Amino acid sequence: MNGRILIIEDEVTIADLERDYLELSGFRVRIAARGDEGLSMALHEDVDLVILDLMLPEIDGFEICRQIREEKNIPIILVSAKKDDIDKIRGLGMGADDYITKPFSPSELVARVKAHLDRYNRLVSARVQKNEILEIRGLKIDKTARRVWVNGEETSFTTKEFDLLTFLAEHPNHVFRKEELFREIWDMESLGDIATVTVHIKKIREKIEFNSARPQYIETIWGVGYRFKM
Repeated sequence: MNGRILIIEDEVTIADLERDYLELSGFRVRIAARGDEGLSMALHEDVDLVILDLMLPEIDGFEICRQIREEKNIPIILVSAKKDDIDKIRGLGMGADDYITKPFSPSELVARVKAHLDRYNRLVSARVQKNEILEIRGLKIDKTARRVWVNGEETSFTTKEFDLLTFLAEHPNHVFRKEELFREIWDMESLGDIATVTVHIKKIREKIEFNSARPQYIETIWGVGYRFKM
């Protein structure tokens, strides 16, 4: 199924026509014929998009739109027989995503529903994207938040310490020469000043290793460089 659509429309023939076309496209559809009923359904049920008529009994579409927008960010498509720009401007100003005037093509409505749902789902997916995390034997590196935990306890790292640790952890069991690490992390050619790599490795080990003399994470390969052990 493509999504759950709520139609708030008091003209039965129009509501039924919209439902038929949407269901043929794979949507699940519910209909409310009164404004108060539709508002309650929109606020308290799982709804992905609302098709909202402006002229409704009990509560008009403008007020329904306003209250939905205060609680939810789901797409709202306004439907009205009024062609006045002032109604369109007012509706969009209250948070509606689209405005379509009667009579309209049902296939056009379905196309607009699909477009708004696709856009909404992309935005939601972008917001809930999870942090990128590396976990290796008690060591947890959150690349997105740039935080590090050792056996559940957070430890602070300088920018270069974090970059160096992350780079090595992302390339386990690969032996890197000090010159390679210097170029990669400091973004410049080594001019013989590669002692900074050794200093940073020492500081990292002090923070992540239980016994820095016998490291379990960053291993020294004598005469060559360093390797992150998996």
